Amino acid sequence: MKLHSSSLIRYLCILPLLGLLLPLQGLAEELEAPVSEVTESAPDSLRSPRAVMETFLGAMNDIKRGEPERISDALETLDLTSVNALVRTERGVDLARLLLETMDRTRLVDLQRIPDRHEGEPWVFQRYAKGALRISRYSDGRWLFDNETIARLPAIWEEVSARSKVEGLSGDDSVLPWHLRIQNAMPALLKKTLFLLENWRWLGIFFIVLFGVMADKLISLLLRRLVSRWRRETRRLAFRDISEDMLRPLGLLAMAAIWWVGITLLGLPESTMLVLLVAVKFLAALSGVWVAYRLVDLVGGWLTERAMLTETRLDDALVPLIPRTLKIFVTVIGVIFIADNMNINVSGLLAGLGLGGLAFALAAKDMVQNLFGSVTILLDRTFSVGDWVVVDGKEGAVERIGFRSTRIRTFYNSVLTVPNSLFITAKVDNMGERRYRRLSTKLGLAYETPPEKIESFCEGVRELVRQHPYMRKDYYHVYFNGYADSALEILVYVFWETPDWGTELRERHRFLLDILRLAQGLGVEFAYPTQTLYMKQDGESDGGTGSTTSQKQALDEGREIARNIVSETTGLGERPPPVKF
Repeated sequence: MKLHSSSLIRYLCILPLLGLLLPLQGLAEELEAPVSEVTESAPDSLRSPRAVMETFLGAMNDIKRGEPERISDALETLDLTSVNALVRTERGVDLARLLLETMDRTRLVDLQRIPDRHEGEPWVFQRYAKGALRISRYSDGRWLFDNETIARLPAIWEEVSARSKVEGLSGDDSVLPWHLRIQNAMPALLKKTLFLLENWRWLGIFFIVLFGVMADKLISLLLRRLVSRWRRETRRLAFRDISEDMLRPLGLLAMAAIWWVGITLLGLPESTMLVLLVAVKFLAALSGVWVAYRLVDLVGGWLTERAMLTETRLDDALVPLIPRTLKIFVTVIGVIFIADNMNINVSGLLAGLGLGGLAFALAAKDMVQNLFGSVTILLDRTFSVGDWVVVDGKEGAVERIGFRSTRIRTFYNSVLTVPNSLFITAKVDNMGERRYRRLSTKLGLAYETPPEKIESFCEGVRELVRQHPYMRKDYYHVYFNGYADSALEILVYVFWETPDWGTELRERHRFLLDILRLAQGLGVEFAYPTQTLYMKQDGESDGGTGSTTSQKQALDEGREIARNIVSETTGLGERPPPVKF
């Protein structure tokens, strides 16, 4: 089984289309305002400043207690529209942790003193030199930590970072972002900025890249050895020819995962994180799809081996379709994953396709016909993989049945691709469904061959039919069939019951050679085209003499000889029964 990743490129060719959608992302962000469209009602958790604070603190405290999934509830209380959509989740998590730490270093939160009103001016938690932490009401009824608060939060944190947590709060720093913990542990030299980023962040990027590459190499080496060992020890023939680099994409996936986690932990500026994280997410999606492709290839090999053990040919046609279907499914999942991480509204995109539904339907007409053609082939069992078929004057062996087309290997070794839609109406002569393979030929014997030799020769050929193992015994004909210009013609009409064309050729070869040996053993000569030319000179007599026999005598003589011949062969007045085998 030869496995390739070239189909990965073919199925992922749609991904560049995402590049056409990315410019629309900026337009969407420009249109997205801090104040949303008016809706019927806001959720209860966001209907007042007190509800917002209660939701935020409850979610963050649950995270401390080991419920990281509550981070989504905390993010709902923040207006993150100023954060680029491609890194909004990662930056949102960091900002939520930073907000909690800032409040813990400011004062205790008394929920009873926070207003529970549904309208009015923004409520301010605390004012700082660099800004204020406040909760504002939006036109859809929601109260959120507003856009300005989120934008000034890093500067406010710089102002309060040196403070200790207020009395009564735990000194647990588990919510504090990792990059702040690392930064606090760094010496002053590494906190300096020589080029774009602080020195310790450059050092962190270097080690993250290094660890990712090392993980890729080590995992790839380990998997290569495991595959090599498994290939030697497995009893399944389908897996003995797989490449040692079969699971190579797992190394890339591990490397992308390390880079993803590492870049998130470094707390990079938004512009830097945007470039690096989008590239890493794309690499993770690509390697994940690649891994899935390789696993599908393994499943396909196993299914192929199982199909070869069965007598039916239906599974031989279905098995190649299963891996291709799974690969299309994996590709779609990969595209959706990338689109989701790039904050492309997949539902909106699919809905937008409805605008061009008519054009798409017209363009997909042939595709739908081909799909119905493939279903027709499978349901009607028009042919199976390996069958010898004749379609529109073209013939060959069916090599593969796909969704769109069927590949036929012609007898001059070229590949003929036939759209499956053709099989809905075309006449298909399936030679592979023949139970018997026929030979109809005429053997020419020399005119000098005596009748007894002809009888012996014909019976000898019949005996060959009865003795050859692949030949049909219940129906065959070998008879003296005619007088040709230069030969006595013997009709040979026989059949072989063989599974394939190669066996038919071999058995035909044996049969024809045995006929030649039979003729040599009987002393029968085969005729070849000949002509005899007689030259008559002028004045030369033809040597003829006048006939003295009357017409009546001639007729009687002919009848007498014919009666004697029939009486010696079948008997006068006897009627031979029909031929039975």
